[in-house]
Amino acid sequence: MTRYEVRELTGDLVDEAARLLAERHRHQRRSIFALDRKYEDQSATREQVAALFKKEGASGAISLVHGRATAFVLGTRRPDSVWGPNVWIEDAGSGGTDVEGIRESYAAAAARWVEAGRTNHFAVVPASDTKEMEAWFSLGFGKQQVHAIREPVWREFVPTLTPGLTVRRATRDDFAVLAELDVALPSHQTGTAVFSRLPVPTVAEALADLEEDFDNPSYASFVAEHEGRVIGAAIGCSLELSPTHTPLMRPRSCGFLGFASVLPEARGLGAGRALGETVMCWSRDEGYEWVATDWRSTNLLANRSWLALGFKPSFQRLHRAIA
Repeated sequence: MTRYEVRELTGDLVDEAARLLAERHRHQRRSIFALDRKYEDQSATREQVAALFKKEGASGAISLVHGRATAFVLGTRRPDSVWGPNVWIEDAGSGGTDVEGIRESYAAAAARWVEAGRTNHFAVVPASDTKEMEAWFSLGFGKQQVHAIREPVWREFVPTLTPGLTVRRATRDDFAVLAELDVALPSHQTGTAVFSRLPVPTVAEALADLEEDFDNPSYASFVAEHEGRVIGAAIGCSLELSPTHTPLMRPRSCGFLGFASVLPEARGLGAGRALGETVMCWSRDEGYEWVATDWRSTNLLANRSWLALGFKPSFQRLHRAIA
């Protein structure tokens, strides 16, 4: 049986953690080769680990076998007002391919976190490594959020439009229904089976955001109409603009389906599929080599829709609540 020595992750061990993160990234790219090759280099991953280590309240553990580090876990914090008393193990917050070492590192770090009252634990981990996923599941984590990518659609591809359905660019004349759609998605996610506790904006707040951001050329907004009535909307942009996709999670050239929403009474008419495919076509036409999106795994409509459009999970955000 392998005997582990588990130490607190201190500043003098950041280089070792960076080596392990680069090792994990090399392993992941065997399945998800779209990810940026540069993070196979320890000098690139060191920057990412060091940035997490410098955050206020950061702490973690590293496992060693015969004096050589085999895995690490590093946790940081986000606002308790949103996530409860939390610890986040970001994509750069764990590394190595020794899954038992990951379990040992988490166990040591989590003891301190729970003692400090931080009982909501989140981990962003590679989706393609079934052994690592199983290791996190064995620690009591479950799936919460899916991050996924796919190749661009071919040149001749056009969105699927059911009878009576059209898709066009959004205009300022659409603001009233766009605000409704901005509220519809988070409202949907407060119910079953997501049960999100994130705040839902008011229509007035959504209108204010539209007024501020609508003319930003970095975002492409589309609406779906059914028999002349706007029933859905979607937004495309560069993945670099997504705060939830950190550098190790991004292909070098990637468009992003950052938002898609359909009015509750209009679901089932094919608008979601058409909007998703429209952003995929926009990404192709903008010259992106890949397309990404993300969704709550418990949002049954989104989970079925985006997997059906060919998105392949690259990372999973996992959650463990210790009661």
